[in-house]
Amino acid sequence: MCGIVGYTGHRDAAPLLLAGLRRLEYRGYDSAGVAVRDGANTEIVRCEGKLQNLADALAAKPLAGSVGIGHTRWATHGAPSEQNAHPHRDRKVSVIHNGIIENHLELRDQLRQAGHTFKSDTDSEIFVHLIADEHAKAPDDFRAAVSQALRSVRGTWAICVMHDDHPTEIVAARRHAPLLIGLGEDESVSENFIGSDVAAMLEHTRTVVDLEDGDTALVRPDSVEVFDADDNRVDRGSRHVDWSPLAAERQGYRHFMLKEIHEQPQVIGDTLAGRLELQRADVNLDGLDIDVAKFTRITIVACGTSWHAGLAGKYMIEGLARVPVEVDTASEFRYRNPIVRDTDLVIVISQSGETADTLAALREAKRLGARTLAICNVVGSSIARAADEVLYTHAGPEISVASTKAFTTQLTVLSLLTIYLGKRTGALSDERIVELLEAVSAVPAALDHLLGQLSAMQTIARRYMHARDYLYLGRGLGFPVALEGALKLKEISYVHAEGYAAGEMKHGPIALIDENMPVVGVALKGPSYEKIIGNLEESRARGAKIIAVATVGDNRIADIADDVILVPDVDPLFQPIVASIPLQLLAYHVAVLKGTDVDQPRNLAKSVTVE
Repeated sequence: MCGIVGYTGHRDAAPLLLAGLRRLEYRGYDSAGVAVRDGANTEIVRCEGKLQNLADALAAKPLAGSVGIGHTRWATHGAPSEQNAHPHRDRKVSVIHNGIIENHLELRDQLRQAGHTFKSDTDSEIFVHLIADEHAKAPDDFRAAVSQALRSVRGTWAICVMHDDHPTEIVAARRHAPLLIGLGEDESVSENFIGSDVAAMLEHTRTVVDLEDGDTALVRPDSVEVFDADDNRVDRGSRHVDWSPLAAERQGYRHFMLKEIHEQPQVIGDTLAGRLELQRADVNLDGLDIDVAKFTRITIVACGTSWHAGLAGKYMIEGLARVPVEVDTASEFRYRNPIVRDTDLVIVISQSGETADTLAALREAKRLGARTLAICNVVGSSIARAADEVLYTHAGPEISVASTKAFTTQLTVLSLLTIYLGKRTGALSDERIVELLEAVSAVPAALDHLLGQLSAMQTIARRYMHARDYLYLGRGLGFPVALEGALKLKEISYVHAEGYAAGEMKHGPIALIDENMPVVGVALKGPSYEKIIGNLEESRARGAKIIAVATVGDNRIADIADDVILVPDVDPLFQPIVASIPLQLLAYHVAVLKGTDVDQPRNLAKSVTVE
């Protein structure tokens, strides 16, 4: 992994590839490279580090040609280095690869015994040698040679392959990793694009073809042919992408993360649009039709930030819809032999729709007979296509690695799903539903006002930026907010932070508290308010500096906390949305003050497409 771009047409390929890779920088990477073909000759330029290094190398050594492939790598096998960067090449074959080859050691041994020499430490280089061997057996059918080579490989892949003997062709293939083809829209120019993300090609086309698992595609400037895992020619159709290329620009903000934090009032409004039906006291969830009476249990499966949203969903659904909910970590789900029945509804949550562990958990749940529902931000993604039902968030493209608007739109969808389920279980009356719908419709405006009042976050961040450890505390729906707040700080500032259910503080974490540890408390009004206030008082008694997120009108909290951040008074169901935003800004400003790479934090990738 992590980013793939391909182009075949009549324009200069190298600048297109570099621009496409820049669109994918948000995924995180440690090296990059391009291969460009001019007639029968292919030249490769690769660099360790940021794309600017590649841009400088291409400026020093321009590559001519109208067909090419480009890649940003996030190291899995082999350290970040020029020799381990993609594209890899053997004889006349050039390959870029996202994913992991599970049997690469076995294949490497076989190829070495057959006389092959390897130039890198990566598993990905295996593809080059296998394809070169198969092409030598069937030199007239490039795509078929790639397809045959893949049959000996176990693992996940999205690959693009070029061969010097096929000067205008690129073969693309995928298995459990995202890959799509962009169809050229300028009738005066024959060209097509390939990308691991639609963002790579939005500047040039909004018409894309999604490849399915097992597919191989032969891409020429004037045609695209797709074949399934059995080598049968298939028509995958195409879809139109509504996202604007401008959505991937900072638009005057210093970082994408800051821009995306400030987009939350708009995207939450977009996620609510058309879904609130006050006259019927109901929600319209894109035609979702679930026989709630059939299900005895809901299991929510996700990773990272999406797992925190899922935990909030558990509190919401159990508290208001009165349906039992379990929350599971996707990376553990299928390896612990889970008990799943056909009376279970399994909800998977993923911003990208390509999270490898979550996709694997989804497939396992389906295999075991559960009904599946995906909450996802990307139309046509692998998870969206694999699930029985899908609810889309409408966050738009999220470029910063640290998720912000995707998280709050997930919370928004989960609150709507709670209302949907509560109506059908009878746990929510029509009067209460109308009350909730009116309350959620006011959330975007409340967030807009809140963002205008949070200029003090920079001052608070400066006060605590040198702390080496933070403790985030919450109860009820404040607990997942605390977890997410701590995660944001860890991700982008590299400061150790832990989120805890506040009642667990006395079971260990209180031993860490002293005058050097800030304690961040999510202390919103509600049934747990007195309890969280008690926990903050206990922390203060041990010397901690207290940062509290509290509800507007709370006149008590200032006597306890050193710094208070007031958020709008909203219905408890929507408190996680408003409480998350100041914690996102706290993490952001600490990271900026510490000088870290906010949008592309070290060792992290936006879309985790390997297990």
